[in-house]
Amino acid sequence: MQKEESYKWAVKQIRSKVKNHVNTISTLANVSAILKERFPNFFWVGFYFFKEDHLLLGPFQGPPACVKLDINKGVCSAAANEKTTVLVEDVEKFPGHIACDSRSKSEIVVPVFDSCGNLKAVLDVDSETLNDFDDIDKKWLEKIAEYLKAIW
Repeated sequence: MQKEESYKWAVKQIRSKVKNHVNTISTLANVSAILKERFPNFFWVGFYFFKEDHLLLGPFQGPPACVKLDINKGVCSAAANEKTTVLVEDVEKFPGHIACDSRSKSEIVVPVFDSCGNLKAVLDVDSETLNDFDDIDKKWLEKIAEYLKAIW
């Protein structure tokens, strides 16, 4: 229940940022900060913007990251191409995983759409612990992605 309560708090804060939205980069930067602050197990949390032939690093919290990701390789690209959440228990076992930081062990990536259903970005969360994400994370991170439709 602790995790659910943390997500409820985070969603409340994120809804406030979306309601007072002025700039997409600023809002996504605050979303990344809220999630990183509230969930100490989140080693890296941030956004990659969808471009036609690649994913481009957006606002994030955590250590330096890969700036440009191939659209056909890695967990973020899988979520973008499939337009669905991808949860990976062990990134070393994911075919084509891109290791921006070798400390990442598990990952969840959620697609973010605009209000017309166009893919705009992916929300990427990494952990230093194997199998650190579950259906609770999936449910709440997808809910956060839903709220972000309003900022595009």
